[in-house]
Amino acid sequence: MRRLVIPALAVVPLLLAGAPATAAPRPAGTDTPRPVRAVVETPSLFDDAAGGDADADDPAIWVNPTDRAGSLVIATAKNGGLRVYDLRARERQVIATPPAPGPEDEAGRFNNVDLVGGFRLAGRRADLAVVTDRGRDHLRFYRIDPRTRLLTDVTAPDVPFAFNADQAGVNEQRTAYGLGTYTDTDGSVYAVVSRRSTPEVGVFRLVERAGKVSYRRVDRLTLPSTFTLPDGTAWSPCTDPGDGPQVEGTVVDPDSGVVHLAQEKVGLWRTRLVHGRFVGAPVSVERVREYGVPAAYDAEEEDCVTDYAADPGFGGRIAQDVEGLTIYPTGHSTGTLLVSSQGDDTFYTYDRRTDRPTGRFAVVDGRVDGSQECDGAAVVSTPLPGYPGGLLVVHDGRNTPETPGEDGEARPDTDFKFLDAGFLRPRH
Repeated sequence: MRRLVIPALAVVPLLLAGAPATAAPRPAGTDTPRPVRAVVETPSLFDDAAGGDADADDPAIWVNPTDRAGSLVIATAKNGGLRVYDLRARERQVIATPPAPGPEDEAGRFNNVDLVGGFRLAGRRADLAVVTDRGRDHLRFYRIDPRTRLLTDVTAPDVPFAFNADQAGVNEQRTAYGLGTYTDTDGSVYAVVSRRSTPEVGVFRLVERAGKVSYRRVDRLTLPSTFTLPDGTAWSPCTDPGDGPQVEGTVVDPDSGVVHLAQEKVGLWRTRLVHGRFVGAPVSVERVREYGVPAAYDAEEEDCVTDYAADPGFGGRIAQDVEGLTIYPTGHSTGTLLVSSQGDDTFYTYDRRTDRPTGRFAVVDGRVDGSQECDGAAVVSTPLPGYPGGLLVVHDGRNTPETPGEDGEARPDTDFKFLDAGFLRPRH
């Protein structure tokens, strides 16, 4: 297995087509987000004991090949497992996480989900939901039955740890986190998986084992943790003590193999896969607004405190954290890349091929409430019943109206919003 490490202080800026080499990102606040509204929302998930510690995070959209009305949204709820919804956002199935292997070990915790179409399994083609289990450092696999529209676990019983050597390492929770899948031109299927609390990203090839699905790691890279600013000084993003600047949002372009990675407190990166290998050094598409701004961890607050008054002005537009990534395709290599700007509750869009910025939008209150603190997002351009322009599903990290608990305090409430995605189609 090859490992690609990007040297510290090395940042290669991506020069957009037609842009001069000295072009700087537009400052924050110069573009007003377009307001868009959701059609429906899923039932609330409550991250407390009464709610089963369910915390919405990342969705994926399965388009039924024979009956579009029977399409599904498959979403992670962390300790609450997987939730499966129909196009009206009604819950159809709940899949629990695996138990802890031992009394002192971590139980399953589902973080990100993506789909694989037509994987050869037991002599037949199967559509799979692939999930990162950050609690147990595994990838897990669920076959989607197109007739019943139910998911069945087809994970091999002996799947290896994704990043750790043993259970003691897993319990430290530097484990499988973000996820994007890719099917190569030769039919090989890969998962690009980030590692929690580190800047590491691995590539795993999916393989069949006696009618079940397993994987093996074939490549990895490590993004920078320290950066040289334009004034010659060094800067590192603030993280929890002992942690590195992690990646979560991950998407692989199915036509080109281009990989976009959202390094949460740094910015958006671009690289490429060729036959399961990373090719060349990742390049920076856009930095977060906080890039280069001094920040320090406050133990009393248990969070990083940023000194915005000392901002040197080297940042981009995205408000940290950079989160969910997804592609709205309009043709071969054409379409729109969506990026969740979690810090200001908006989304930025880019040309799928060139990464040229094309706009900004926010999911605001309408028939249902809007989306705030969005983690994951998924989109398809296929027309579906109720969504003639395609379906966009986004996480809402602060669902309203609030629901009080027994103590009178608001229960931690998250869900997913479903939108018609037609507004993403480029205007000519």
